[in-house]
Amino acid sequence: MNIDFITSNQLFGIVLSLFTFYIGSIIQKKWNYPIFHPLLIAILLTSGFLVLFDIPVSHYQKGGEMITFFLTPTTVLLAYSIYNQKELIKKYWIAILVGCMTGAIGSIGSVYILCKVFSLDNSIAAALIPKSTTMPIALDISENLGGISSITVIAVVFTGILGSILCPILGKLFVFYNTKNKTINANKIALGVGTGTASHAVGTSKAIELGEIEGAMSGIAIGITGICTVILTVFLNLG
Repeated sequence: MNIDFITSNQLFGIVLSLFTFYIGSIIQKKWNYPIFHPLLIAILLTSGFLVLFDIPVSHYQKGGEMITFFLTPTTVLLAYSIYNQKELIKKYWIAILVGCMTGAIGSIGSVYILCKVFSLDNSIAAALIPKSTTMPIALDISENLGGISSITVIAVVFTGILGSILCPILGKLFVFYNTKNKTINANKIALGVGTGTASHAVGTSKAIELGEIEGAMSGIAIGITGICTVILTVFLNLG
C-alpha cells in the first residue's frame, strides 16, 4: 500500500496527534515531573515520526488544521468559568488590568532588549515579540511587524508549554496557596492572571487544573493581554 495515500488522508494527522498526546499523558502519569508535559512529548514524538518516515508536513497539516479548528470554540468555553467569577472580577478588575498590562510590557520589553543585545535581525525580533499572546493574535502581530511566522509559531508553543510547567512551581514558590492567608482568592487571582498573561491558552489549561478561580482569571488574561500587546506594538519601532 502506498504510504502517501495513508499520510495524505486527513485522519492521519488527527490520529497521530491524539496518539502521541495519549502517550505523553501516560508518561506524565508514570513520571509525575513538570518537564514531562503531554503536549511537549506529543510535539517531539510527532516531529520525530515525520522525520523518521520522511512524511511531508503538508500531509500532517491536513489533519492538524482540523484540530486547530476546535481551538476557537474551546477557548470560547472559558467564558462560562469567567462568568462564574464575575463578582471577583468586579472586585479586582483594576489589579487584573494592571497585571495584564504590566505582563505585556514585560514580555515585549524583554524580547526587544535581548534581541538588541544579541544583535538579532529585526524579522526575528518581530517574530518573538508576540510570544505570550494566543496564536491567531501572535501571527497577525508578527506579520504586521515583518516577522517570520514559523518562528512565531514555535515561540508561542514553547512559551505556552514553559508557562504550564512553571505555573504550579511558581505558585508554591511565592506561597500563593498559604491557607493561613485571608486573601487566598487574591492569591489565586494573581496566579491565574500571571499564567494567562505569560503563557496564553496552554498555560490556562494548567491553571484550570489548579482551580476554577485560577482558570477563569487566566482565561480573561488571555484576551486582555492580547489587546494590550496589539496596542503596544503599534508604537513599537524595530528600526
